[in-house]
Amino acid sequence: MGEPVPPDGALPAAARASVGARGFGVYVHVPFCLTRCGYCDFNTYTATELGGGVSRDSYTDLVLAELALARRVLDGAVPRVATVFVGGGTPTLLATDDLARIIDGIDAAFGLEPDAEITTEANPESVDADSLRRLRNAGFTRISLGMQSAAAHVLAVLDRRHTPGRAPQAALWAREAGFAHVNLDVIYGTPGETDEDWLHTLEVVTGAGVDHVSAYALIVEEGTRLAARIRRGELPEPDDDVAADRYLLAERVLTEAGLSWYEVSNWAASQEARCRHNLLYWTGGDWWGVGPGAHSHIGGVRWWNVKHPAEYGRRLAAGRSPGQGREILTDTERRTEEVMLRLRLADGLPVTVLDPAGQAAGERAVADGLLEATAWRAGRAVLTLRGRLLADAVVRSLLP
Repeated sequence: MGEPVPPDGALPAAARASVGARGFGVYVHVPFCLTRCGYCDFNTYTATELGGGVSRDSYTDLVLAELALARRVLDGAVPRVATVFVGGGTPTLLATDDLARIIDGIDAAFGLEPDAEITTEANPESVDADSLRRLRNAGFTRISLGMQSAAAHVLAVLDRRHTPGRAPQAALWAREAGFAHVNLDVIYGTPGETDEDWLHTLEVVTGAGVDHVSAYALIVEEGTRLAARIRRGELPEPDDDVAADRYLLAERVLTEAGLSWYEVSNWAASQEARCRHNLLYWTGGDWWGVGPGAHSHIGGVRWWNVKHPAEYGRRLAAGRSPGQGREILTDTERRTEEVMLRLRLADGLPVTVLDPAGQAAGERAVADGLLEATAWRAGRAVLTLRGRLLADAVVRSLLP
């Protein structure tokens, strides 16, 4: 899929000329996990799946090698880095000193903004009070903890290792360590989850004192252990109507707790608490994705790295780009993505981005209660609460 990435990773001149016009960030993918969760299809590897050639101990050097490649490719054309997001996998399986080396490497390659947002994901069982203090001292300003549920039987269906109380405890430790912003990730609609389970999860989340919550409907991905269990009839399929009811409950409980939605699946206690790195994605910014399987976007060029860590390491060792393929987006494709992503935001989408047919469809969506009438009259397409439940359908209606 896509065209080949040049061996040296070179970008078209037009892409380099516009880099950073809407902000610039760095994503670092850490592909290691202790175990594989039954619902997960991310590009991650346990020790038995990894094979030879790459280890946790050697991984930081590979990241630094790709950062050096990025610096050569961009050659001073990029502004300072405004956001860094270290995801996975389980980034906190790396030693804190290695994570600090990665942040220092990003600073050396591009320079970090003085107020840069620097986020790491973490599984609750992979951190404690001491490791969180060391992460904070290493420069991380934000942490996202994978809680998923406060119900033990739901965690068991998802094959999560932590106990129900571990995530809120880790959130408390993170705040005590001085993290400016703490997020809890939760999932709703897991087979066997009841309304009471979900309400309890939301109550635990809001009682944890975090300033950001991400809540996602469970998606059953092909090839996962969960999909196989559902196919065999061991577990029921997630129900769309149940998921909608759970979303409405999340909106009510989180709003009452002082968190406001700013993206369909994300709520924050303030403007400052919003995840600036994800906003970079949603508003058409540029980022360099480091690591196996990581995706990047610079000036309308999107590319993706080879998935397996061993091949990723081999290419970097040979002085080659780890990019597997790329696509140069047309103006139409970029406009389509802008509609798809910006419409999910509480700030909405300028009506002028839509073509005449899209604007006519928008008028109908307003009449149907899917877009806010007041915002539309002010020149913005903003989803209503009902519109959020049907966001994908609304997007499709607004596009050719």
